[in-house]
Amino acid sequence: MFKRAYTFDDVLLTPQYSTLKTRKGIDTSTELVSGLRLKTPIVASNMDTVCESDMAIRMAEIGGIGIIHRYLSVEDQVAEVERVKTHLNFILSNPYTIHLHSSLEEAVDIMVEQNVSSLLVINSKSQFSGILGLKDATYVPGTLDNYKVTDAMVALEDVITVSPTVTKSEALNLMQNQRIGKLPVLNDDGTIYGLITRKTLNREELHLEATKDAKGRLAVGAAVGVTGDYLTRVKYLIRAGVDVLVLDIAHGHSIMSIEALKAIKAEYEIPVIAGNVATAQGAIELAQAGADGIKVGVGPGSICTTRIVTGHGVPQLTAILDACNSVDIPIIADGGIRKSGDIVKALAAGASTVMLGSLLAGTDESPGGVITRDGSRYKMIRGMASYGAALGRSKRAGDDVSEATPEGVEALIPYRGSVDEIITNLMGGVRSGFSYSGATCLAELWQNAEFVEISPAGLIESRHHDVKAL
Repeated sequence: MFKRAYTFDDVLLTPQYSTLKTRKGIDTSTELVSGLRLKTPIVASNMDTVCESDMAIRMAEIGGIGIIHRYLSVEDQVAEVERVKTHLNFILSNPYTIHLHSSLEEAVDIMVEQNVSSLLVINSKSQFSGILGLKDATYVPGTLDNYKVTDAMVALEDVITVSPTVTKSEALNLMQNQRIGKLPVLNDDGTIYGLITRKTLNREELHLEATKDAKGRLAVGAAVGVTGDYLTRVKYLIRAGVDVLVLDIAHGHSIMSIEALKAIKAEYEIPVIAGNVATAQGAIELAQAGADGIKVGVGPGSICTTRIVTGHGVPQLTAILDACNSVDIPIIADGGIRKSGDIVKALAAGASTVMLGSLLAGTDESPGGVITRDGSRYKMIRGMASYGAALGRSKRAGDDVSEATPEGVEALIPYRGSVDEIITNLMGGVRSGFSYSGATCLAELWQNAEFVEISPAGLIESRHHDVKAL
């Protein structure tokens, strides 16, 4: 007898009676782990094409959290965590840039597309070289493609800059006295740390939902492995102020995972999220070993091939339900999320948060540059069990991966702009989903949720059909 298992497209939630007159009052806050609450139930995945400090900063500012991936040296991962913990909310961490030898036409296209009035200009070493304003770019005679950025930009020596140690009041006074609207923030080596604008100076008041620690700093997580230097890595990450650790192993229901979890919990008082698992028993044994949260998902990710390569896995919705019905600690639904309705279903099944990878990988805040192919813009995403990721690990650790079988792929994903827009759209759908279940908060969603299985015809009916979408 085979057990029936379901993923998100196999089911729908049945609409429930609602007393809500507006969706503005819906509370989507949740616990990532005990004592660490998020206003937005979304976690940026610990993948090297998804989350480093830029992503973690922005996710924390909008009420979620990011998990810094472990495919860095201990020193570099610690530096990424420290950058989040020392981030000043009035400094824009990822301003738009343009190379000084790019054409003015390209620069104007970026400014129009991103709705910004200027770009910071960089040289081949990524060092700040000046500012190009939209007005400066469009006031040149003739056609834009005849000019380079250097022909219209304000050069470095004519730009007022500050160091990352600048305070909010210092920045405000300087901008007022000098009558300037932008203040580039530079590292000691001349690279760009961030940008201060009149808008960002008021940003702290705009992001009251930010995820912060007890000292008022942005919260951040970090991933560690279960072999090698992981305890040393844990020690230095804790010193850097990391708020939560994530055990990064594809098959979390294993002796290696359990022993590593016990070793960390025996030595340090820090929340640890373990996983990944796909069964009730896996969740139970990790909880018994001391896990503060559990990642659920074996093979549902868009770039993961574990199920194909190994023949193992459980469709994601059933995996979430089984874990949530077996343990009393927060469950993080990791993988398989393609749209806002999937987030609603994962939460309704009992998850406290969802972890996103591919939906965030194409954003400005994700690591890596933009790739242009055939006139379209892309960023790279890769599974952490892909050959490229394994090769990167081998170079750092000296491991032999010649016999390794990849369980993930590398791919290009369309460039999506800022993560803000992605999260805003997703959370709009999530709040709507809460309202259809008559729920004002996550606890009510858990209580009210009723699933129905749908047929392939029901799935077709659920999507737009018999029309050509514009």
